Parts: sequence; C-alpha cells; structure tokens
Amino acid sequence: MFKKLVLIGLASVLPAVATAQGSGDAARGKVSMCIGCHGIPEYKASFPSVYRVPMIAGQNPKYLENALLAYRKGERSHPTMRGIAGSLSDKDIADLAAYYGAAK
Repeated sequence: MFKKLVLIGLASVLPAVATAQGSGDAARGKVSMCIGCHGIPEYKASFPSVYRVPMIAGQNPKYLENALLAYRKGERSHPTMRGIAGSLSDKDIADLAAYYGAAK
C-alpha cells in the first residue's frame, strides 16, 4: 500500500518538476528504480553491510549526476548502485538528476 501511495504522489508532482533547469528532463526520470530505497525515510539496507540509505530528493542535480557517473565508471564501489548506474544511459542519468534535484 505504501509503495502505491508513493507512486501516486510521484505521478502528481511530475508535471511540476518537469520544468527543472539542467540538461535532464525530470518528467522522463526512471524514478521507479530509485524510490524503493531512496524514497523511504530512515530506510536501512543490508547489502553489502547495514547502512542508512540517503534521501536524494532535493539534492544538487550535478552532484547526483556525478555520483551516478562515478558508480558507472567503478569509481564508487557500492555493488547495487554500480549495477543500477551501469544500466543507465547518460540521458537517463541526467533525467534522474533533474527529477530528484527538483523533488522535495
């Protein structure tokens, strides 16, 4: 139920964040692959060790873009994030950064 409410809430704000500045298109961001961990307050994951997953809504879009590119290049080591970033195109990364940079 919680996931459904989060997704409904995201769908309602997409038109507003689509106007975010930057090279990405916030309305095209593949948010569903991020929201499961990064959209839950105080969420902790247990792979590869227990850690608090950071909230990324409102983060600087350039920081998010650089972080995803670093995961994709192997410069950051978290295995789940490396796998996710490795599946994203440059455009996907820019779109995600625009979406989460504009989100509150």
